[in-house]
Amino acid sequence: MKNYDVIVIGGGPAGLAAAIAAYENGAKDILIIERNHEAGGILNQCIHNGFGLHYFKEELTGPEYAGRFIDMLRENTKAEVMTNTMVLEIGPDKTVYAVNSENGYMQLRAKAIVLAMGCRERTRGAIAIPGDRPAGIFTAGTAQLYVNIHGYMVGRRVLILGSGDIGLIMARRMTLEGAKVLGCVELMPYSNGLNRNIVQCLNDYDIPLYLSHTITDIQGDKRVEKVTVSKVDENRKPIKGTEIVFDCDTILLSVGLIPENELSRSAGLTIDKRTNGLVVFENMETSAPGIFACGNVVHVHDLVDFVTAESLKAGKSAALYAKQEKEVPSDIIEVANGPGVTYTVPQRLRTERVEKFAELFFRVNNVYKGVNIVISSGGETLAAFKREHLAPGEMEKIVFPKQLFDKVKDKTVTVSVVKE
Repeated sequence: MKNYDVIVIGGGPAGLAAAIAAYENGAKDILIIERNHEAGGILNQCIHNGFGLHYFKEELTGPEYAGRFIDMLRENTKAEVMTNTMVLEIGPDKTVYAVNSENGYMQLRAKAIVLAMGCRERTRGAIAIPGDRPAGIFTAGTAQLYVNIHGYMVGRRVLILGSGDIGLIMARRMTLEGAKVLGCVELMPYSNGLNRNIVQCLNDYDIPLYLSHTITDIQGDKRVEKVTVSKVDENRKPIKGTEIVFDCDTILLSVGLIPENELSRSAGLTIDKRTNGLVVFENMETSAPGIFACGNVVHVHDLVDFVTAESLKAGKSAALYAKQEKEVPSDIIEVANGPGVTYTVPQRLRTERVEKFAELFFRVNNVYKGVNIVISSGGETLAAFKREHLAPGEMEKIVFPKQLFDKVKDKTVTVSVVKE
């Protein structure tokens, strides 16, 4: 049994930032556990630029962004990084049970734990696409790994289902590698990716975007040969007579990301059904005292810069908890989503823990123009924020001032989209 102040599970951008913040706030014995052979997480395969504009104020590639934090961790902290290691379980006493080929089975105890396991892609089986089961169907992230890391070309005539950011980026990447991308097919009447990726990855390469369409059949013996795409109605049901047949050999799926929370569930932590991520307080603490979470394990982010900001908060909170500072009794305010809002993070606020204001992150369920984001309680409006444009593919943030906490009724506030 080895003891640590803080154990961080996950060595991607969230885990790296959390470990650095924990060290800067007084935690000395810090361990990062990473199941891959190196730290950096998904950023290592994201060789395109666009990272770091908020945090570093310059444009970096994914490996460059990860490299900055790996260097900061190595040069400025004494944190230990244990790679090629799988965490099996988290005990109620904050004992982490892990295994690797070098040390075998290990029991590691922490005063505080930060969960930073990231997310995984939704697969074909999760969305039940009809048709044959030939080779040539990949998630967009898997295709990205094959092309960017292993140097394998996954296909020559490509159709992409879903307009998530990874799918859009892979449309450009496959085109640059010489493939013909026939189109990007999106079930919803709007894109689920950032607008800049629509412009830079589809429009700039004349790749068509088929909104309100989906794949209704896949044909192929050993390899994908033909794909049928149909338009859908307002209930997302295929409309007969609208079929388009594509001759292609590859399908990339960009149909959503799921927070990686099997470990969290086995530990008995509360999961938000709206996000499939962890329920957290204002300081990123989960339902279990001393266990914190950050990054895509809480909710899926658009930009890694936002992951970093959230993770710095989680790491600081974990370090302060490890110091065993006296718990301050506090009333809890529940944050609910109203009309137009899909989810909110954090889901709970402890009034005594909030200094000046609470940052609330959320996503909307449709494209809105010229609306107000309203914070209300008991039918009374507490604050309103005007927004000219809102889209499901872009995470939003508002600030809830602490001076308004006294006006909260029934210990609940609701975030809603209200048309002007």
